[in-house]
Amino acid sequence: MPSHYKKRMVRYPLYGLAAVSAFVLGATALYNWWIAAIGLILLAGVFYIAFYYEKKTYKATEEYISTLSYRLKRVGEEALMEMPIGIMLINDDYYIEWTNPFMASCFNEDTLVGRSLYDVADSVVPLIKQELDTEVVTLNERKFSVILKLEEKLLYFFDVTEQTEIEKQYEEERTAIAIIFLDNYDELTQGMDDQTRSSLNSMVTSILNKWAKDSGVLLKRISSERFIAVFNEKILQQLEKDKFSILDDVRDTTSKQNVPLTLSLGVGTGVSALPELGTLAQSSLDLALGRGGDQVAIKQPNGKVKFYGGKTNPMEKRTRVRARVISHALKELMVESDKVIVMGHKMPDMDAIGAAIGVRKVAQMNQKEGYVVVNFNEIDTGVKRMMNEIKSNPDLHSRFITPEAALDLMTDDTLLVVVDTHKPSLVIEERLLQRAERVVIIDHHRRGEDFIKNPLLVYMEPYASSTAELVTELLEYQPKHEKISMLEATALLAGIIVDTKSFTLRTGSRTFDAASYLRGQGADTVLVQKFLKEDVETYIKRSRLIETVDFYYDGVAIAKGEENVIYDPVLIAQAADTLLTMDGVVASFVLSKRTDDLVGISARSLGEVNVQIIMESLHGGGHLTNAATQLPGISVEEAENSLKVVLDEYFEGGKES
Repeated sequence: MPSHYKKRMVRYPLYGLAAVSAFVLGATALYNWWIAAIGLILLAGVFYIAFYYEKKTYKATEEYISTLSYRLKRVGEEALMEMPIGIMLINDDYYIEWTNPFMASCFNEDTLVGRSLYDVADSVVPLIKQELDTEVVTLNERKFSVILKLEEKLLYFFDVTEQTEIEKQYEEERTAIAIIFLDNYDELTQGMDDQTRSSLNSMVTSILNKWAKDSGVLLKRISSERFIAVFNEKILQQLEKDKFSILDDVRDTTSKQNVPLTLSLGVGTGVSALPELGTLAQSSLDLALGRGGDQVAIKQPNGKVKFYGGKTNPMEKRTRVRARVISHALKELMVESDKVIVMGHKMPDMDAIGAAIGVRKVAQMNQKEGYVVVNFNEIDTGVKRMMNEIKSNPDLHSRFITPEAALDLMTDDTLLVVVDTHKPSLVIEERLLQRAERVVIIDHHRRGEDFIKNPLLVYMEPYASSTAELVTELLEYQPKHEKISMLEATALLAGIIVDTKSFTLRTGSRTFDAASYLRGQGADTVLVQKFLKEDVETYIKRSRLIETVDFYYDGVAIAKGEENVIYDPVLIAQAADTLLTMDGVVASFVLSKRTDDLVGISARSLGEVNVQIIMESLHGGGHLTNAATQLPGISVEEAENSLKVVLDEYFEGGKES
């Protein structure tokens, strides 16, 4: 309490007592002055004693306060100079005006005064420029949490190196679970005798056990084709750095024994609960298998997925039994629906249109009305030629409707069939997906993390050449009330021919079976060639695009269109295909502006480079050898720079999708 308040507390009562005493003595003096005189003497003595003690108390209080102020000042100075917290004052030009000794000791120097912050701690400058309150920076190989007091140009540095190390150790020691699946074990061992099967099991188990021992992984076989592996995040980082070379080891070793066995791994990470880790691992494995196997999928709780591997074309695993089961299931769904609406992806190609026509035919075979959704303003030249040919068949042509008309026709009992894509963002009209209660997906692309929600039936076969091939097989098991017309068969065959580049890529025995069936139904190969013809102007334009080719990596060709020139997506794809036929080219990427104010990238490869993973890193997708993406709001040059960054990551490090 301040001393002047204490004085008043003592003196004011004395003044009051003196006034009362003087009044009493004055009244007494009127009657007896002796008594008044004695009282005056006593009163004087009392007041003397009171003022004496008041002065003594005041002096003691002053001495105490003075001593306390000195101690507080000294403690403050010692705390400022000695406590293990860095303190720094800077000026407007980022020069250091003062630091406490601890701050200088962090840099093993006597003083930092007068030096520029750019020279001493340049990582702190962005913190000041962006006016951030706090940030963790690295200075002289130690971690500091920096707190900024902008008005005072004052910085506090708290050493959090140990805390950061503990957090890092905690992250590295978190558990991860992987489920390992032998992709084609059943198919390979079907015709083997016991001795050969046992030999294969021993070989694969030996390879995996050696990998587990070298990597510090706990491995346990839980079935003939399944293993479970437990490790921590630090080991996972090493495996990612090594790009999961176990995939190559198993594939190469078994290939030498003429049993091309491949692995798929689903990894769960990022959570502490073991049941949730197991769920993530199984979900990752499903995703890896849905993309064709021979790869690793690492699914994290935030929805991000990393992919590694996928270097080989998936082996054909479809069976006639599965096609028949799917065909019957589709028939039941159509019978229970009031109508069927079929929709492909934006800017539909021959495969999407051909497959859609085939599904509409399945609906017709089951006595249901079927419609194909087409945005007539977004179709390429080949599809336009096909549509012009379809006009000669009024009944078929009347079944092509716009997205708006489809929305008007949609009811709760309508079956929506999505063909040649499984990504909601790529369909012609997303509102149809949002309104549809019953959805079926038929696709031949490798599954991505972006997937249509809650479909009733999914028929995804990355082993197929095209969606048209899948639909053709489904047609074979439908009621024969309606014969497939020549135009319908031709449309399906055109889809197969386009996606296989005339039966040269991704072609299996089932592809030729489907083509043979369609040819038997009257498909016209000459008409297909008519659909696929190109004019001289397009040929010249494509040639000029190819002229810009540049090799970024050995065998990796990149061509790009001029910034203000619009190219048709089909022309871009054709340019990428043409580049792939050139000597020394193992992968080609063609970039250009599109009519929809996007930059399109078409990617092709011969299988050595997984263009699907590269395009997925740019929010696209596709196949191992055939993929694409569209990038909004950037220039062609910016798109090329983004592509080169992803290529660098692909050839030099891991990739995140």
